[in-house]
Amino acid sequence: MAIQTLAVLPQQFNIHAMEPDEVIPQSVFNSDIYFIGKTGDQLSLVVPDTLEIDSVDVDKNWRVLELIGPLQLSMVGIMAQIGQVLARAKVSIFIVSTFDTDFFLVKDNKLSVAVSALRQAGYTVNE
Repeated sequence: MAIQTLAVLPQQFNIHAMEPDEVIPQSVFNSDIYFIGKTGDQLSLVVPDTLEIDSVDVDKNWRVLELIGPLQLSMVGIMAQIGQVLARAKVSIFIVSTFDTDFFLVKDNKLSVAVSALRQAGYTVNE
């Protein structure tokens, strides 16, 4: 399997936890990039740190490594392989996906460790 290319997005992101019945602020939908996850128990928003969101909890200072796609939905093991590289480097991740690709969020203070580990494992990382 070919080694993939990742790109570091320039902005920082925050991960917000909200009550499942909360109304998502319009500012989220006006953002160039955002991720929404909802279950019966929780609503989670991943948004640029420039957005002020009133939430139950927030985890700040995340950076995004975008896996350059598009990727086929039938491709197997890509997230697992990247996850293993980052786990060996002791870098925690939060993953969100779209139809075409995956986004690996790492804490800003671990970004250089993550990039270095990925490059040593043969991945191309564009900063």
